[in-house]
Amino acid sequence: MNTKQEVVTTEKSSNPAVRAVGIIALLAAAGYGIYHFVYAGQVEYTDNAYVQANVVQVTPAVGGTVLSIGADDTDLVNAGQVLVKLDPADAQVAFDQAQAQLAQTVREVRTLYANNGTLQAQVDLRKADVVKVQTEVARAQDDVKRRAPLVATGAVGQEEYNHSLSQLNAAKSALAAAQSALTAAQEQLASNESLTEGTTVAHHPNVERAAARLREAYLALKRVDLVAPLSGYVAKRNVQLGQRVAAGMPLMSLVTLDQAWVDANFKESQLKRVRIGQPATLTADVYGQKVVYHGTVAGLSAGTGAAFSLLPAQNATGNWIKIVQRVPVRIALKPEELKAHPLRVGLSMEVDVDVQDQSGPMLAGAARQEPVAQTRVYDALQKDADALIKRTIAANVGRGESRHAAAHADTAGA
Repeated sequence: MNTKQEVVTTEKSSNPAVRAVGIIALLAAAGYGIYHFVYAGQVEYTDNAYVQANVVQVTPAVGGTVLSIGADDTDLVNAGQVLVKLDPADAQVAFDQAQAQLAQTVREVRTLYANNGTLQAQVDLRKADVVKVQTEVARAQDDVKRRAPLVATGAVGQEEYNHSLSQLNAAKSALAAAQSALTAAQEQLASNESLTEGTTVAHHPNVERAAARLREAYLALKRVDLVAPLSGYVAKRNVQLGQRVAAGMPLMSLVTLDQAWVDANFKESQLKRVRIGQPATLTADVYGQKVVYHGTVAGLSAGTGAAFSLLPAQNATGNWIKIVQRVPVRIALKPEELKAHPLRVGLSMEVDVDVQDQSGPMLAGAARQEPVAQTRVYDALQKDADALIKRTIAANVGRGESRHAAAHADTAGA
Protein backbone atom coordinates (compact mmCIF):
# COMPACT_ATOMS: atom_id res chain seq x y z
CA MET A 1 0.00 0.00 0.00
CA ASN A 2 2.77 2.47 0.88
CA THR A 3 4.65 1.58 -2.25
CA LYS A 4 1.67 2.51 -4.40
CA GLN A 5 1.29 5.88 -2.65
CA GLU A 6 4.97 6.71 -3.16
CA VAL A 7 4.65 5.90 -6.85
CA VAL A 8 1.62 8.17 -7.22
CA THR A 9 3.36 10.97 -5.36
CA THR A 10 6.44 10.68 -7.54
CA GLU A 11 4.31 10.79 -10.65
CA LYS A 12 2.47 13.90 -9.45
CA SER A 13 5.66 15.76 -8.54
CA SER A 14 7.07 15.05 -11.90
CA ASN A 15 3.94 16.32 -13.70
CA PRO A 16 4.93 19.04 -16.24
CA ALA A 17 1.82 21.08 -15.48
CA VAL A 18 2.82 21.49 -11.86
CA ARG A 19 6.30 22.56 -12.83
CA ALA A 20 4.84 25.08 -15.31
CA VAL A 21 2.62 26.58 -12.67
CA GLY A 22 5.56 26.93 -10.36
CA ILE A 23 7.65 28.57 -13.05
CA ILE A 24 4.82 31.01 -13.88
CA ALA A 25 4.48 31.91 -10.23
CA LEU A 26 8.20 32.54 -9.93
CA LEU A 27 8.18 34.67 -13.10
CA ALA A 28 5.18 36.67 -11.84
CA ALA A 29 6.93 37.29 -8.54
CA ALA A 30 10.10 38.32 -10.34
CA GLY A 31 8.13 40.57 -12.68
CA TYR A 32 6.35 42.22 -9.79
CA GLY A 33 9.66 42.77 -8.07
CA ILE A 34 11.15 44.30 -11.18
CA TYR A 35 8.02 46.49 -11.65
CA HIS A 36 8.15 47.62 -8.05
CA PHE A 37 11.81 48.54 -8.01
CA VAL A 38 12.15 49.81 -11.58
CA TYR A 39 8.79 51.45 -12.35
CA ALA A 40 6.63 51.78 -9.28
CA GLY A 41 9.46 53.35 -7.31
CA GLN A 42 9.69 56.12 -9.91
CA VAL A 43 5.99 56.89 -10.29
CA GLU A 44 3.35 58.11 -7.87
CA TYR A 45 -0.16 56.99 -8.81
CA THR A 46 -3.63 58.02 -7.69
CA ASP A 47 -7.15 57.57 -8.97
CA ASN A 48 -8.44 60.24 -6.59
CA ALA A 49 -8.22 62.98 -9.21
CA TYR A 50 -10.84 65.21 -10.80
CA VAL A 51 -11.05 67.75 -13.60
CA GLN A 52 -11.29 71.41 -12.60
CA ALA A 53 -11.74 74.62 -14.61
CA ASN A 54 -12.53 78.29 -14.12
CA VAL A 55 -16.24 78.62 -13.34
CA VAL A 56 -17.24 82.28 -13.76
CA GLN A 57 -20.53 83.44 -12.30
CA VAL A 58 -22.48 85.93 -14.41
CA THR A 59 -24.01 88.50 -12.05
CA PRO A 60 -25.67 91.84 -12.87
CA ALA A 61 -24.05 95.07 -11.72
CA VAL A 62 -27.46 96.77 -11.59
CA GLY A 63 -30.93 95.51 -10.76
CA GLY A 64 -33.77 95.25 -13.22
CA THR A 65 -36.38 93.12 -14.93
CA VAL A 66 -35.20 90.47 -17.40
CA LEU A 67 -36.36 91.20 -20.94
CA SER A 68 -34.41 88.56 -22.88
CA ILE A 69 -31.95 85.70 -22.36
CA GLY A 70 -29.31 85.18 -25.02
CA ALA A 71 -27.79 81.84 -23.99
CA ASP A 72 -28.87 78.56 -22.44
CA ASP A 73 -27.18 75.64 -20.71
CA THR A 74 -24.50 73.88 -22.81
CA ASP A 75 -24.24 76.84 -25.23
CA LEU A 76 -20.85 78.13 -26.30
CA VAL A 77 -20.58 81.91 -25.93
CA ASN A 78 -17.83 84.31 -26.93
CA ALA A 79 -16.37 87.08 -24.82
CA GLY A 80 -18.52 90.20 -25.11
CA GLN A 81 -21.64 88.34 -26.23
CA VAL A 82 -24.89 89.56 -24.61
CA LEU A 83 -26.24 86.90 -22.26
CA VAL A 84 -29.09 88.72 -20.49
CA LYS A 85 -30.92 92.01 -21.22
CA LEU A 86 -32.56 93.98 -18.41
CA ASP A 87 -35.23 96.68 -18.71
CA PRO A 88 -33.30 99.95 -19.37
CA ALA A 89 -36.16 102.39 -18.59
CA ASP A 90 -35.02 103.49 -15.12
CA ALA A 91 -31.37 103.64 -16.15
CA GLN A 92 -32.28 105.72 -19.22
CA VAL A 93 -34.13 108.29 -17.08
CA ALA A 94 -31.19 108.58 -14.70
CA PHE A 95 -28.83 108.95 -17.64
CA ASP A 96 -30.87 111.74 -19.25
CA GLN A 97 -31.01 113.61 -15.94
CA ALA A 98 -27.26 113.28 -15.42
CA GLN A 99 -26.50 114.50 -18.94
CA ALA A 100 -28.78 117.53 -18.52
CA GLN A 101 -27.21 118.27 -15.14
CA LEU A 102 -23.73 118.25 -16.64
CA ALA A 103 -24.79 120.65 -19.40
CA GLN A 104 -26.37 123.00 -16.85
CA THR A 105 -23.31 122.86 -14.61
CA VAL A 106 -21.01 123.75 -17.50
CA ARG A 107 -23.11 126.80 -18.29
CA GLU A 108 -23.17 127.83 -14.62
CA VAL A 109 -19.40 127.58 -14.44
CA ARG A 110 -19.14 129.63 -17.63
CA THR A 111 -21.08 132.32 -15.79
CA LEU A 112 -18.48 132.30 -13.02
CA TYR A 113 -15.71 132.97 -15.54
CA ALA A 114 -17.79 135.66 -17.23
CA ASN A 115 -18.41 137.34 -13.87
CA ASN A 116 -14.66 137.75 -13.41
CA GLY A 117 -14.61 140.25 -16.26
CA THR A 118 -17.66 142.11 -14.97
CA LEU A 119 -16.30 142.32 -11.46
CA GLN A 120 -12.90 143.45 -12.74
CA ALA A 121 -14.65 146.28 -14.60
CA GLN A 122 -16.41 147.22 -11.37
CA VAL A 123 -13.06 147.36 -9.57
CA ASP A 124 -11.61 149.59 -12.29
CA LEU A 125 -14.64 151.87 -12.05
CA ARG A 126 -14.32 152.13 -8.28
CA LYS A 127 -10.65 152.95 -8.62
CA ALA A 128 -11.51 155.78 -11.00
CA ASP A 129 -14.09 157.05 -8.50
CA VAL A 130 -11.47 157.03 -5.75
CA VAL A 131 -9.03 158.98 -7.91
CA LYS A 132 -11.73 161.49 -8.79
CA VAL A 133 -12.74 162.02 -5.18
CA GLN A 134 -9.10 162.27 -4.10
CA THR A 135 -8.72 165.16 -6.56
CA GLU A 136 -11.77 166.87 -5.07
CA VAL A 137 -10.37 166.41 -1.55
CA ALA A 138 -7.06 167.90 -2.60
CA ARG A 139 -8.82 170.89 -4.21
CA ALA A 140 -10.94 171.41 -1.07
CA GLN A 141 -7.85 171.28 1.13
CA ASP A 142 -6.14 173.92 -1.03
CA ASP A 143 -9.20 176.20 -0.73
CA VAL A 144 -9.20 175.86 3.05
CA LYS A 145 -5.47 176.56 3.28
CA ARG A 146 -5.79 179.70 1.15
CA ARG A 147 -8.76 181.09 3.05
CA ALA A 148 -7.52 180.34 6.57
CA PRO A 149 -4.97 183.28 6.73
CA LEU A 150 -7.40 185.67 5.07
CA VAL A 151 -10.14 185.18 7.66
CA ALA A 152 -8.07 187.05 10.31
CA THR A 153 -7.58 190.07 8.03
CA GLY A 154 -11.19 190.14 7.02
CA ALA A 155 -10.42 189.57 3.36
CA VAL A 156 -12.50 186.34 3.52
CA GLY A 157 -15.63 186.10 5.54
CA GLN A 158 -16.17 183.48 8.20
CA GLU A 159 -19.16 182.11 6.38
CA GLU A 160 -17.16 181.54 3.22
CA TYR A 161 -14.43 179.82 5.21
CA ASN A 162 -16.94 177.55 6.91
CA HIS A 163 -18.38 176.70 3.52
CA SER A 164 -14.90 175.62 2.35
CA LEU A 165 -14.53 173.44 5.46
CA SER A 166 -17.88 171.85 4.73
CA GLN A 167 -16.83 171.08 1.18
CA LEU A 168 -13.58 169.54 2.49
CA ASN A 169 -15.44 167.35 4.97
CA ALA A 170 -17.92 166.29 2.29
CA ALA A 171 -15.06 165.40 -0.05
CA LYS A 172 -13.38 163.34 2.66
CA SER A 173 -16.65 161.49 3.32
CA ALA A 174 -17.04 160.84 -0.39
CA LEU A 175 -13.45 159.56 -0.48
CA ALA A 176 -14.12 157.17 2.39
CA ALA A 177 -17.27 155.91 0.65
CA ALA A 178 -15.41 155.46 -2.65
CA GLN A 179 -12.60 153.56 -0.91
CA SER A 180 -15.15 151.30 0.81
CA ALA A 181 -16.87 150.64 -2.49
CA LEU A 182 -13.49 149.82 -4.05
CA THR A 183 -12.67 147.41 -1.22
CA ALA A 184 -16.06 145.70 -1.58
CA ALA A 185 -15.59 145.35 -5.34
CA GLN A 186 -12.09 143.92 -4.88
CA GLU A 187 -13.31 141.40 -2.32
CA GLN A 188 -16.17 140.36 -4.55
CA LEU A 189 -13.73 139.88 -7.42
CA ALA A 190 -11.37 137.88 -5.22
CA SER A 191 -14.28 135.75 -4.02
CA ASN A 192 -15.36 134.96 -7.56
CA GLU A 193 -11.79 134.35 -8.72
CA SER A 194 -11.32 131.83 -5.89
CA LEU A 195 -14.01 129.75 -7.60
CA THR A 196 -12.23 129.78 -10.95
CA GLU A 197 -8.49 130.18 -10.40
CA GLY A 198 -6.18 127.29 -11.20
CA THR A 199 -8.65 125.50 -13.42
CA THR A 200 -10.70 125.69 -16.60
CA VAL A 201 -14.37 125.19 -17.31
CA ALA A 202 -13.87 121.56 -18.33
CA HIS A 203 -11.83 120.77 -15.21
CA HIS A 204 -13.80 122.84 -12.73
CA PRO A 205 -14.72 120.81 -9.60
CA ASN A 206 -18.44 121.37 -10.17
CA VAL A 207 -18.14 120.15 -13.74
CA GLU A 208 -16.07 117.14 -12.74
CA ARG A 209 -18.62 116.21 -10.08
CA ALA A 210 -21.44 116.39 -12.63
CA ALA A 211 -19.28 114.46 -15.11
CA ALA A 212 -18.75 111.70 -12.54
CA ARG A 213 -22.51 111.40 -12.09
CA LEU A 214 -22.99 111.20 -15.84
CA ARG A 215 -20.28 108.53 -16.07
CA GLU A 216 -22.02 106.53 -13.35
CA ALA A 217 -25.39 106.85 -15.08
CA TYR A 218 -23.90 105.89 -18.45
CA LEU A 219 -22.25 102.78 -17.03
CA ALA A 220 -25.48 101.79 -15.29
CA LEU A 221 -27.37 102.18 -18.58
CA LYS A 222 -24.86 100.06 -20.48
CA ARG A 223 -24.76 97.41 -17.76
CA VAL A 224 -28.38 96.48 -18.29
CA ASP A 225 -26.90 94.26 -21.01
CA LEU A 226 -24.96 91.50 -19.27
CA VAL A 227 -22.10 90.34 -21.49
CA ALA A 228 -19.87 87.31 -21.21
CA PRO A 229 -16.55 88.32 -19.60
CA LEU A 230 -14.79 85.48 -21.45
CA SER A 231 -15.46 82.66 -23.84
CA GLY A 232 -16.85 79.46 -22.39
CA TYR A 233 -19.80 77.13 -22.00
CA VAL A 234 -22.98 78.08 -20.16
CA ALA A 235 -23.93 76.04 -17.11
CA LYS A 236 -26.45 76.40 -14.27
CA ARG A 237 -28.75 78.98 -15.88
CA ASN A 238 -30.99 80.24 -13.08
CA VAL A 239 -32.58 83.29 -14.71
CA GLN A 240 -36.05 83.44 -16.27
CA LEU A 241 -37.92 86.00 -18.40
CA GLY A 242 -39.71 88.67 -16.41
CA GLN A 243 -37.71 87.91 -13.30
CA ARG A 244 -36.72 90.87 -11.14
CA VAL A 245 -33.03 90.46 -10.39
CA ALA A 246 -30.86 92.36 -7.94
CA ALA A 247 -27.24 93.42 -8.34
CA GLY A 248 -24.89 90.55 -7.55
CA MET A 249 -27.49 87.80 -8.04
CA PRO A 250 -26.01 84.73 -9.82
CA LEU A 251 -27.83 84.23 -13.12
CA MET A 252 -25.65 81.61 -14.84
CA SER A 253 -22.13 80.26 -14.92
CA LEU A 254 -19.48 80.12 -17.64
CA VAL A 255 -17.01 77.25 -17.72
CA THR A 256 -13.71 77.59 -19.60
CA LEU A 257 -13.14 73.98 -20.63
CA ASP A 258 -10.20 74.93 -22.86
CA GLN A 259 -8.27 75.93 -19.72
CA ALA A 260 -9.06 72.88 -17.58
CA TRP A 261 -6.64 71.29 -15.14
CA VAL A 262 -6.65 68.30 -12.81
CA ASP A 263 -6.51 68.27 -9.02
CA ALA A 264 -4.86 64.98 -8.06
CA ASN A 265 -5.34 64.20 -4.38
CA PHE A 266 -2.24 62.29 -3.33
CA LYS A 267 -1.78 60.71 0.07
CA GLU A 268 0.55 62.59 2.35
CA SER A 269 2.95 59.64 2.23
CA GLN A 270 3.22 60.07 -1.56
CA LEU A 271 4.32 63.71 -1.53
CA LYS A 272 7.91 63.11 -0.48
CA ARG A 273 9.19 62.95 -4.05
CA VAL A 274 6.59 65.07 -5.87
CA ARG A 275 8.08 68.28 -7.30
CA ILE A 276 6.82 71.16 -9.43
CA GLY A 277 7.59 70.62 -13.11
CA GLN A 278 7.52 66.81 -13.06
CA PRO A 279 5.75 65.19 -16.04
CA ALA A 280 2.51 63.31 -15.59
CA THR A 281 0.33 61.01 -17.69
CA LEU A 282 -3.38 60.92 -17.15
CA THR A 283 -6.38 58.93 -18.33
CA ALA A 284 -10.05 59.80 -18.00
CA ASP A 285 -12.79 57.32 -17.21
CA VAL A 286 -14.92 58.93 -19.91
CA TYR A 287 -12.43 57.92 -22.65
CA GLY A 288 -10.72 54.93 -21.05
CA GLN A 289 -7.11 53.88 -21.42
CA LYS A 290 -6.99 54.56 -25.15
CA VAL A 291 -6.73 58.33 -24.65
CA VAL A 292 -3.70 59.48 -22.66
CA TYR A 293 -3.22 63.07 -21.55
CA HIS A 294 0.17 64.54 -20.80
CA GLY A 295 0.58 67.18 -18.14
CA THR A 296 2.97 68.83 -15.73
CA VAL A 297 2.86 69.33 -11.98
CA ALA A 298 1.98 73.02 -11.66
CA GLY A 299 1.89 73.26 -7.88
CA LEU A 300 1.04 71.65 -4.57
CA SER A 301 -1.72 72.94 -2.31
CA ALA A 302 -0.76 74.77 0.87
CA GLY A 303 -2.96 72.45 2.95
CA THR A 304 -4.85 69.18 2.92
CA GLY A 305 -8.34 68.93 1.58
CA ALA A 306 -9.72 68.37 5.07
CA ALA A 307 -8.07 71.57 6.35
CA PHE A 308 -10.01 73.66 3.82
CA SER A 309 -13.30 71.80 4.07
CA LEU A 310 -16.50 73.52 5.16
CA LEU A 311 -16.30 71.80 8.57
CA PRO A 312 -12.61 71.00 9.22
CA ALA A 313 -11.85 68.22 11.67
CA GLN A 314 -11.18 69.28 15.26
CA ASN A 315 -8.42 66.85 16.17
CA ALA A 316 -7.77 68.49 19.53
CA THR A 317 -11.16 67.54 21.00
CA GLY A 318 -9.88 64.21 22.33
CA ASN A 319 -12.02 61.90 20.18
CA TRP A 320 -9.27 61.48 17.63
CA ILE A 321 -8.78 58.81 15.00
CA LYS A 322 -5.86 59.13 12.63
CA ILE A 323 -6.89 59.30 8.98
CA VAL A 324 -4.47 59.45 6.10
CA GLN A 325 -4.76 62.94 4.65
CA ARG A 326 -4.65 63.89 1.00
CA VAL A 327 -3.12 67.01 -0.55
CA PRO A 328 -4.36 68.41 -3.89
CA VAL A 329 -1.63 68.51 -6.55
CA ARG A 330 -2.45 70.67 -9.56
CA ILE A 331 -1.67 69.08 -12.93
CA ALA A 332 -1.61 71.41 -15.95
CA LEU A 333 -2.82 69.81 -19.18
CA LYS A 334 -1.82 70.46 -22.77
CA PRO A 335 -4.36 72.69 -24.61
CA GLU A 336 -4.10 70.73 -27.87
CA GLU A 337 -4.98 67.48 -26.10
CA LEU A 338 -7.92 69.15 -24.37
CA LYS A 339 -9.13 70.42 -27.72
CA ALA A 340 -8.91 66.97 -29.28
CA HIS A 341 -10.60 65.24 -26.34
CA PRO A 342 -12.58 67.74 -24.25
CA LEU A 343 -13.10 67.11 -20.56
CA ARG A 344 -15.82 68.24 -18.18
CA VAL A 345 -15.55 69.69 -14.71
CA GLY A 346 -15.69 66.95 -12.09
CA LEU A 347 -14.73 64.01 -14.31
CA SER A 348 -12.64 61.28 -12.67
CA MET A 349 -9.02 60.86 -13.74
CA GLU A 350 -6.15 58.50 -13.06
CA VAL A 351 -2.77 60.16 -12.67
CA ASP A 352 0.80 58.87 -12.86
CA VAL A 353 3.50 61.38 -11.90
CA ASP A 354 7.07 60.58 -12.90
CA VAL A 355 9.08 61.51 -9.79
CA GLN A 356 12.56 60.65 -11.11
CA ASP A 357 13.52 64.30 -11.66
CA GLN A 358 13.99 65.83 -8.20
CA SER A 359 15.39 69.18 -9.38
CA GLY A 360 12.11 71.09 -9.10
CA PRO A 361 10.87 72.81 -5.91
CA MET A 362 8.04 71.55 -3.71
CA LEU A 363 6.59 75.06 -3.41
CA ALA A 364 6.53 78.03 -5.79
CA GLY A 365 9.62 80.15 -5.24
CA ALA A 366 8.54 83.41 -6.92
CA ALA A 367 5.42 85.52 -6.97
CA ARG A 368 3.28 85.45 -10.10
CA GLN A 369 3.96 88.41 -12.39
CA GLU A 370 1.03 88.03 -14.78
CA PRO A 371 -2.66 87.84 -13.86
CA VAL A 372 -4.20 84.39 -13.68
CA ALA A 373 -7.08 85.59 -15.83
CA GLN A 374 -8.27 88.90 -17.21
CA THR A 375 -10.93 90.33 -19.48
CA ARG A 376 -11.05 93.36 -21.77
CA VAL A 377 -14.76 93.39 -22.59
CA TYR A 378 -15.45 96.26 -20.16
CA ASP A 379 -12.65 98.56 -21.30
CA ALA A 380 -14.77 100.14 -24.03
CA LEU A 381 -17.39 101.28 -21.49
CA GLN A 382 -14.97 103.63 -19.75
CA LYS A 383 -13.67 105.01 -23.04
CA ASP A 384 -17.19 105.60 -24.37
CA ALA A 385 -18.22 107.30 -21.12
CA ASP A 386 -15.23 109.64 -21.28
CA ALA A 387 -15.96 110.47 -24.93
CA LEU A 388 -19.59 111.24 -24.08
CA ILE A 389 -18.55 113.58 -21.27
CA LYS A 390 -16.14 115.44 -23.54
CA ARG A 391 -18.82 115.89 -26.18
CA THR A 392 -21.34 117.18 -23.62
CA ILE A 393 -18.86 119.68 -22.19
CA ALA A 394 -17.74 120.86 -25.62
CA ALA A 395 -21.35 121.40 -26.68
CA ASN A 396 -21.96 123.73 -23.73
CA VAL A 397 -18.67 125.63 -23.62
CA GLY A 398 -18.65 128.85 -25.68
CA ARG A 399 -15.84 129.85 -27.99
CA GLY A 400 -14.69 132.53 -25.59
CA GLU A 401 -14.39 130.03 -22.77
CA SER A 402 -12.54 127.63 -25.05
CA ARG A 403 -10.01 130.36 -25.89
CA HIS A 404 -9.77 131.22 -22.19
CA ALA A 405 -9.15 127.56 -21.34
CA ALA A 406 -6.42 127.32 -23.97
CA ALA A 407 -4.81 130.55 -22.73
CA HIS A 408 -4.99 129.28 -19.17
CA ALA A 409 -3.35 126.03 -20.18
CA ASP A 410 -0.57 127.93 -21.98
CA THR A 411 -0.03 130.14 -18.93
CA ALA A 412 0.08 127.14 -16.61
CA GLY A 413 2.58 125.42 -18.90
CA ALA A 414 4.77 128.53 -18.99
